[in-house]
Amino acid sequence: MYEKILVPVDGSSGGNNAIEHAASLATLCKAQVRVLHVLDVLAYANGFETSAIYVNDVRPAMLASGRRILADAQRALLDHAIEAQGELEQCDGRRVAQIIVDYAKKWGADVIVMGTHGRRGFNRLMMGSDAELVARLAPIPVLLVKPDHADDA
Repeated sequence: MYEKILVPVDGSSGGNNAIEHAASLATLCKAQVRVLHVLDVLAYANGFETSAIYVNDVRPAMLASGRRILADAQRALLDHAIEAQGELEQCDGRRVAQIIVDYAKKWGADVIVMGTHGRRGFNRLMMGSDAELVARLAPIPVLLVKPDHADDA
């Protein structure tokens, strides 16, 4: 049924649960899995750091963190005997959700399996939902996986 499964990861518990679901689905379907981490550097820039601090400290630390998140996801999949490639994409002015959908199209994914943060109410209103936007924009099925303990706020 599914031959290519894309799993966007961000290091959250919802993302980790998505990896487990993707592993089960990949085993069942004998599918390829690719993990994707989207680095949104502007989300962490405050505008007060100098360009030198950004270039020499902030961005390299974020890249290292993104690589670590991908490596952790790949290790978790390997625990299920699934070898997965990892990809790190950086925001280029588009929303994270749009980058995920565009990547899925480019790679030819059949399904996107991704975690949610479990936000509700005011937190969801203020933070938005990349997962919800992916589900609305994607031309392929999207399996949304909740974290173990959804935030009740």
